[in-house]
Amino acid sequence: MKQIEAIIRKSKFDDVRDALHQIEVNFFSYWDVTGVGNEKKGHVYRGVSYSTTDIQRRYLSIVVSDSFVEKTVNAILDAAYTGNVGDGKIFVSPVEEAYRIRTKEKGSESLN
Repeated sequence: MKQIEAIIRKSKFDDVRDALHQIEVNFFSYWDVTGVGNEKKGHVYRGVSYSTTDIQRRYLSIVVSDSFVEKTVNAILDAAYTGNVGDGKIFVSPVEEAYRIRTKEKGSESLN
């Protein structure tokens, strides 16, 4: 099993969620985060300058079986892509074990 952590633009969250549902990844956690990125210049909108040093993003945490990692990562890559600086990052880490509390199932069976 692997944990996939993705930091994406908040504006792309609906696209990523729909892409994950299409490949039958129906459970994941997410929360809003603020980070610092590489972009150093500010943006001007209607005459008001906005700092882009603190960047609002959405953080997703997904655990999938090993055979589903590539499919999940590709779904996120395709749905979150804009081609601009700040599209985000994806990290993949091993998960030693998972348990479903209700049924006491463990391993990959606990993920479905």
